[in-house]
Amino acid sequence: MMQITLLGTGGTQPLPDRALAAMAVTVQGRTLLLDCGEGTQVSLRRYGVSAYRIEAVLLTHYHGDHILGLPGLLQTLASLNRTAPLTIYGPPGQEGLAAAISLLAGPLPYPVAWKTAAAPFTAAGLTVTPFALRHRVPCCGYQLHLPRAGRFDAARAKAAGIPLEYWRVLQAGQSIGGFTPDDVLGPPRRGLTVVYATDTRPCPALVHAALGADLLCMDSTYADDADLPKAKLYGHSTCREVGALADEAMVRRLWLTHYSAAVTDPAPGLTAAQAHYPKAAAGVDGMRLELEFDEA
Repeated sequence: MMQITLLGTGGTQPLPDRALAAMAVTVQGRTLLLDCGEGTQVSLRRYGVSAYRIEAVLLTHYHGDHILGLPGLLQTLASLNRTAPLTIYGPPGQEGLAAAISLLAGPLPYPVAWKTAAAPFTAAGLTVTPFALRHRVPCCGYQLHLPRAGRFDAARAKAAGIPLEYWRVLQAGQSIGGFTPDDVLGPPRRGLTVVYATDTRPCPALVHAALGADLLCMDSTYADDADLPKAKLYGHSTCREVGALADEAMVRRLWLTHYSAAVTDPAPGLTAAQAHYPKAAAGVDGMRLELEFDEA
């Protein structure tokens, strides 16, 4: 199971009921934090996501509305007596940011590693695939995938003479006693996939990453296509464009997020998105979803 919590759905400026960009994805008590805008710490507490259990932070880019919550978060983790390392991923060009954040946070009792998100990696039990977005500055989206092993075949295990006490280990995907999971598992089954993409224009890389995803959470800065020239100029998307992309990628769910501060009511933008993707939902701070594997 994957638990997704929207911690902040605003862009550029926070509003009283809307923190800046952040989302948490939790699997078996291990959490990845995507972006860390102003207000993220308050949202973590408000919506019951443990800051202490954050294993990595995935930054899309280095504009202030996506990173200014980081110094305080690092200090809070120190106050919680964290000793486990924390890794912060992001697009190229993070050296200056890393130095500034480290200076603001001060000495920490745990190591912080800054890494460029250039190739797929594993974090919190998820396969994380970064991909380039289309923004004014280097920016990347993230595809988070929870794989699912094939069905356990008890008949094959018995025929192979595999001791009963090995079955659970092999079913968990680990080798034991000279036996491997391939000896007892069928082909991999459909896993769970979440895609987070902000800030961005619609682009082929995003369509590819989101194909068939269980959830796409995407930049929906502008509610009305009257603002399309600004969307193109500043590297954002309109809600109509987001709905069209979700339809093209055949995603299972769509959340709109990263609204302009001028968007005080998401309803008109949601209507525009639903013209292309009827199941679209307007993201709000605190929105939560628990994704389960398909029964098959």
